[in-house]
Amino acid sequence: MLNLHNPRKIAVATGSRAEYGLLSGLMRAIQQQVGMRLQVIACAAHLSVRHGMTVNQIIEDGFRVDARIETLDELDDPVAIAKSVGRGVMGFADTLSELKPDILVVLGDRYEMLAAAQAALLLNIPIAHIHGGEVTEGAVDEAIRHAITKMASLHFTAANAYRDRVIQMGEQPKRVFNVGAPGLDLIQKLKLWDKSQLRADLGITLDPPVFLITYHPVTWGKSSGEKMIQALFSALEYFPDANIVWTAPNADAGGQLLFKRIQSWSSSTKLNVQLFTNLGSVRYVSVMALADVVIGNSSSGIIEAPVVGTPTVNIGSRQQGRLRSASILDCDESETAIYQAIHQALKPEFQKLAAQKNSVYGQGNSVQKMLEVLSGIELDNLNKKAFYDLVDHPSITSSKDRL
Repeated sequence: MLNLHNPRKIAVATGSRAEYGLLSGLMRAIQQQVGMRLQVIACAAHLSVRHGMTVNQIIEDGFRVDARIETLDELDDPVAIAKSVGRGVMGFADTLSELKPDILVVLGDRYEMLAAAQAALLLNIPIAHIHGGEVTEGAVDEAIRHAITKMASLHFTAANAYRDRVIQMGEQPKRVFNVGAPGLDLIQKLKLWDKSQLRADLGITLDPPVFLITYHPVTWGKSSGEKMIQALFSALEYFPDANIVWTAPNADAGGQLLFKRIQSWSSSTKLNVQLFTNLGSVRYVSVMALADVVIGNSSSGIIEAPVVGTPTVNIGSRQQGRLRSASILDCDESETAIYQAIHQALKPEFQKLAAQKNSVYGQGNSVQKMLEVLSGIELDNLNKKAFYDLVDHPSITSSKDRL
């Protein structure tokens, strides 16, 4: 339990703009909780000029950054990514040994979070993992996510199916909490900008149809990101009246090459395309809510877009395996398939379906649920884990632990 004279130190590691947006609500709640002390560790793309130096956004939001860990290489090929994990482990080892948090919070499946988890595990610092148990068959994130699950002591999943899967991996049910997706909390609390505010701030036209696009590298499988991005370019040319807002790829292997291709195409096409390195949470969700369709292969199209009532065209295999709302159209990476999916998403009947705002990822109250666990869990022996064998426990879920 909390000790007012000896605040419980909760370190939160964040390495990218998208991940920070999902964590910011929990960070604020920890910051404001009596008897708890927030420690912020910024790393990876947050410290990269190429990716918008988004550590400045964390500071502007009123958070103190307790440590900065440089991990990224100038290159983004697989060898450079692997080396960045090594640098991350060394950096997190030094930082965590100095900060001495009671719990380290990490979200998702990024390779920099793998580095953070490895260092914390070896320093005997308990890990709380958000968004475990999910499946993304088209990205190396799949293996990283499950690896972090086995290193973590606390698990905050976004759906009951994911809670079941974490328990299936041998984690104790009493340590696995279905809290829903924190991105939904963010959407509920944000005061979204209207079209005039966005036009004045970003200098972009948001007359319909508006396409919001984010396409990340596909890091597993046989998909060619370069071939696919050309198919997307060609499909978009069939919509000459579209106003396109495109956000940059993440820092995965191949991200720089994709970004250069997008820059080249956006400067040569006759379509109205505005390319942004980083929109920030408020502007990104505001554009998403105004858009007629979200296009690409980002998890935001799977988790957040349905909540604001915007259809999603999800391309390729990167998000294959995640739970889906009815407003999501999956298509392969061909020009024809992408065109047909966008055309379907723009139909009035599909827009009406998406406007129902149905979500399979909770009710937008995950921050309070996570805070209750982080503040109330006993720290003694938190790192001690016994494997939960399904042979001995045929029923792996409990209704009282459900949302």
